[in-house]
Amino acid sequence: MTQHAVNDDTATAADPTPSGWWRDAVIYQVYVRSFADSDGDGDGDLPGVCHRLPYLAELGVDAVWLTPFYASPQADGGYDVADYRSVDPRFGSLEDAEALIREAHRIGLRVIVDIVPNHTSDQHVWFQRALTGDEVARARYHFAPGRGPSGELPPNDWESVFGGPAWTRVPDGAWYLHLFAPEQPDLNWENPEVREEFNSVLRFWLDLGVDGFRIDVAHGMVKAEGLPDIGRSEQARMIGAQRLPFFDQDGVHEIHRSWRKLLETYGPERIGVAEAWAPSSERLALYVRPDELHQAFNFHFLDCPWDAGAMRRVIEESMAAATSVGAPTTWVLSNHDVVRHATRLGGVERARAAALLLLALPGSVYLYQGEELGLPEVTDLPDEVRRDPAFFRGEGQDGQRDGCRVPLPWSGDQAPYGFGPGGSWLPQPDEWAGLSVAAQSGDPHSTLELYRSALRLRRALPGLGDTPMKWREAPDGVLALSRPGLVCTLNTRAEEVELPVPGRPLISSAPLGFRDGGVRLPADSCAWWAV
Repeated sequence: MTQHAVNDDTATAADPTPSGWWRDAVIYQVYVRSFADSDGDGDGDLPGVCHRLPYLAELGVDAVWLTPFYASPQADGGYDVADYRSVDPRFGSLEDAEALIREAHRIGLRVIVDIVPNHTSDQHVWFQRALTGDEVARARYHFAPGRGPSGELPPNDWESVFGGPAWTRVPDGAWYLHLFAPEQPDLNWENPEVREEFNSVLRFWLDLGVDGFRIDVAHGMVKAEGLPDIGRSEQARMIGAQRLPFFDQDGVHEIHRSWRKLLETYGPERIGVAEAWAPSSERLALYVRPDELHQAFNFHFLDCPWDAGAMRRVIEESMAAATSVGAPTTWVLSNHDVVRHATRLGGVERARAAALLLLALPGSVYLYQGEELGLPEVTDLPDEVRRDPAFFRGEGQDGQRDGCRVPLPWSGDQAPYGFGPGGSWLPQPDEWAGLSVAAQSGDPHSTLELYRSALRLRRALPGLGDTPMKWREAPDGVLALSRPGLVCTLNTRAEEVELPVPGRPLISSAPLGFRDGGVRLPADSCAWWAV
């Protein structure tokens, strides 16, 4: 057992810590289209990311995760891949990808790339052949006859995550499955050709030097035998709450075990990270057993409300499940699919406090681009500029993912704030001038400098590695936890709380007040203490 969440002042000794850079790494997610634009077309690109890598190194992260940059019609932000071995021209070239990987490694950053194995684009050569009636090509996807007197009804009652039926009919009367947009037909992972192709794709990118893969929809890929009906609607609300015949099927684990073996042929430092929505921490832990993937995103923590009791329960459940299989826990607050936590949690003060809590927990941390700037969700984008396919389908997800994908502000008083020499593919708010990297750099009170300082401390303090933790006694609404040499205190209440001073103050998300051996911890704030 490598991590512990133990009540009050009783903690058991940790077993020798397994090695692996990912076990306590801080990994920064780059949404490529919105990070930095090198050529002025309004789209971020790989050369733009490469140019900004020193910023990430200075921030203090260990690795960068790049969202899909493969050839794609962009029906779903690049998660509809037409060619897994080429770079979409809007993002650069294969040579640009190689240059980025080399430069990242030169300055000490690892590179993780997205892989999208649940579905392809409808423009992929396999699916284009399937549309001609080629039975070999159709066997790589889920094609089925319809129900009803003339096959006019879908094969079952499954719904797309983006709303509406999960089936589309082609001119010859057959139906194909797409758990997301119609432009994203699901692959049939019972077909050995599919497995062989993705083994080849993984090797292609590993040979180019990537350090690992973030596996999109890692809980998908395998569907229940017979594709049974679910028997109820609003299925998108069930994702992550219970097992479904198209998600979190046991068969996915055999695929991940085979990928773990492939990764290990390249050495012990290449990793697989599961984007897996599972109904419990125990089910999620199955994805990170010793012979499966190295990490799985902890969405239960991301979904947690601003409540000390709820946070403690999720932290304890997450750590207990992960340590039962010897895996590190991952912590994340925002990503490209959810409302930014500065908005979701109720303000930048809570976002700053949550970040310090996140970075104090045992395990690995994922940061989403712009959270270190305290960027809020952009909620007032005009309908005509939106690109999220869920927005246009009008059901399922709320269709507001564009609001967390607005391009970053780097410098200047006017949009596009140094994003590139032209405009930006989504409009940036006027008030972002004060939130840019340039505006916040050097300001000791800024969110950017808070992140920089916390990441420096996390790297410098050995107790913030892959080490045990224990809870300390604290008033209602306050979380207090100990790591070797460190105490973290989080106040989720709407008023300040006075506590005994736990140690020497290291960093806080809001100014602290001291009086007669006590400290006044402000509302919605977090502090670290050396002990």
